[in-house]
Amino acid sequence: MRYMATYDMMETIRNTNQWLGASALALGSYPAVAMMPNPAFQWLRAWGEVTERAFSRMVAKPDWGIGSVVGEDGRDHLVEVKVEVAKAFGDLIHFKVQGRAEMKRRVLLVAPMSGHYATLLRSTVISLLPDCEVYITDWHNARDIPVSEGKFDIEDYTLYLVEFMKYLGPNTHVIAVCQPAPLTLAATAYLAEEDPKAQPRSLTLIGGPIDPDATPTEVTDFGNRVTMGQLEHSMIQRVGYKYKGVGRKVYPGLLQLSSFIAMNLDNHSKAFTDQIQRVAKGEAGEHDRHNKFYDEYLAVMDMTAEFYLSTVERIFKGLEIAKNEFTVAGKKVDIGKITDVAVKTVEGEEDDISAPGQCVAALDLCTGLPDSKKANHLEPGAGHYGIFAGKSWRNNIRPLVLDFIDANSGPRVVAGKDTEAKAG
Repeated sequence: MRYMATYDMMETIRNTNQWLGASALALGSYPAVAMMPNPAFQWLRAWGEVTERAFSRMVAKPDWGIGSVVGEDGRDHLVEVKVEVAKAFGDLIHFKVQGRAEMKRRVLLVAPMSGHYATLLRSTVISLLPDCEVYITDWHNARDIPVSEGKFDIEDYTLYLVEFMKYLGPNTHVIAVCQPAPLTLAATAYLAEEDPKAQPRSLTLIGGPIDPDATPTEVTDFGNRVTMGQLEHSMIQRVGYKYKGVGRKVYPGLLQLSSFIAMNLDNHSKAFTDQIQRVAKGEAGEHDRHNKFYDEYLAVMDMTAEFYLSTVERIFKGLEIAKNEFTVAGKKVDIGKITDVAVKTVEGEEDDISAPGQCVAALDLCTGLPDSKKANHLEPGAGHYGIFAGKSWRNNIRPLVLDFIDANSGPRVVAGKDTEAKAG
């Protein structure tokens, strides 16, 4: 009950701040206040607007907000977000472009389960839609999943990816962003041994911790400093009575968000102070830069306790992927079994989360893959976000990834023989 009380206390604090913001906004907006030209009321209204918006976003799942895409015919085609495979802890969704013939490039984006929703990759999806048939993993908020659905750890996550890859078929090109990179590599190796014909054509790993010890960062240092007992005691709580997952052990999104903000507190404080000033002066907009960023950044989701703890223990502390010792359901996954799936790694020179060296380590693990099917790219001056959604992605990395996909879209070559792969 102690863990549940803590969870509900955090939600109570969030709810209270949302209510205070809404109350300040209402009070500062009364017509009677306009008769007294006092800037204090303008500041009160502005503080209330920014505060209410911020705290309400913390429990809201953002919409994809992708209305249409321009096709080769020059017309706008509506985009339908369609669930292809529905499962308890996450869905496979398809951005189906209506009235457009299916694109030759079939891309599966593997979104992170690291505190934010898959919509964090919205701009990545938008940039790929004109040229690709895009699918993405849409992970669910653990607080909304009943305890009766059971556990969900990194092995379950890997098996979800295996199922999604099998569903999409061997003409698929997989792009994994950040946290899922090592598990996506493991899922591909699992298929290489269990169902080789279902393997994707190519695998692009972007800023992922394949070998966290290759280049230590603040994130990896934290994982090595604390014990698993300390993590479970300080980070894990039980979902409160407000949600369907009542009683489920989770690493709460609100707790994660507090850690995110604490890492860069000065910049966040300045951003919100500046936004309050802009609102008070009438210079802010519904979709201005601040709101677009923080509407997504503040929208956090709970992770199951077993997923969070097994990630820290097995990926960061035990280095099971880096040492090629990862197991799924008692079966060792040998990354060296990947022999005909082209693998590309992408890193950012200024990435302070998955520093250069951590992701490219995947290429050394692919001992069965010829050098002709390996590629890597280090983006100069790019940080973590920039390599999959920022200017670096748009201007440099996206074209390179599409070229890599095209270069590996021909007939699959196995043991010197061409075999025509058919989509599932």
